[in-house]
Formats: sequence, structure tokens, C-alpha cells
Amino acid sequence: QLVLTGFDRLRLIQRIVDRLPEKAPLIELDVQNEEHLNTLAQRVTAEIGEGNRLDGVVHSIGFMPQTGMGINPFFDAPYEDVSKGIHISAYSYASLAKALLPIMNPGGSIVGMDFDPSRAMPAYNWMTVAKSALESVNRFVAREAGPHGVRSNLVAAGPIRTLAMAGIVGGVLGDQAAEQIRLLEEG
Repeated sequence: QLVLTGFDRLRLIQRIVDRLPEKAPLIELDVQNEEHLNTLAQRVTAEIGEGNRLDGVVHSIGFMPQTGMGINPFFDAPYEDVSKGIHISAYSYASLAKALLPIMNPGGSIVGMDFDPSRAMPAYNWMTVAKSALESVNRFVAREAGPHGVRSNLVAAGPIRTLAMAGIVGGVLGDQAAEQIRLLEEG
């Protein structure tokens, strides 16, 4: 059984969920809201049934205010915006793991979506820093989840044209990143 979470655009998310081949519940989750996190296991259990446990958790959450990305100068991003982006994009991985680990099956997996932060990609700016933080957070989540028989890994899917990517200065990141990646692949 699939249980989905979403925040902010729940009506839009619900329309997407409704197109899935099988019905899936949608639970509101704002990873900056402690009450949402503290009640998440209980709310998921209400959907999957008492005594049932999760085999996997996918963290596909990322956000950086526009001041920390795009054509805005790297040095000009206000700390409040950067910290919000790192909270949502990296710290939330640990928050989600902490919230759901108690209802996970041994042998289960926590998986997060990554983007290679080893290079200073155009327009990605502070989101690159957030992804570097996510990689570090993942190592600590793996350390904490391991004794429970749960793995933690990140997957870097590469540059995929998504709504999020299109929102970064109208897709400038996508065009520039695709060219840089092509050059890197050629050697």
C-alpha cells in the first residue's frame, strides 16, 4: 500500500494522486511543523492499519527561496532564506526518518532524492549547499537506522526537466546544467 504526503498545493497533489492506478491516501505534511512530524507515524498507521509497518520511505522534498537560486548573486542570499532551504531540503530527511523509523519493518529502506553537489552548478547556488548537507545527513540517518535493520540511501537522478527545475529562472538551470553535464560526460 502506498501512502503519500504533501504540503501547500494539496488540491493539485490530490488530482495527481487520483490518476494513480490504485487509490492512495494523501496526508498533509509540512516538515517545518513539529506537530505534523510528531503525529506522522500515528497518521500513517491510521491509513495502513494497526500492526502494519512500512517497508520504505521516500524523501523527495526540496526547496530554496528564489533569493538563494537562479540569477541572484550567491553572496546576497539572506541567512533566513538559506536556513529555511536547508531545513526543508536536508534537515527534513532526518526529521522524516525519526518520525517513521518506529513503524518501519527491518529490511526497509529510507531513500532521498539527491543532485550531485560536487560542482558549483549555474543558478543552483544555495541549493547545492543544501544537497551537500543532505548527503551528510544521510550518513547519520544510515548510522541511526542501521541498528533497526533499515537502510538509508540517496539517489541522484540527474537533470530531469521538472516543474521545480523550470521554476529556476525559467529553466536557465536546465539548459546550462545540461550543457555542463554533456561536457563533463565527454571527458
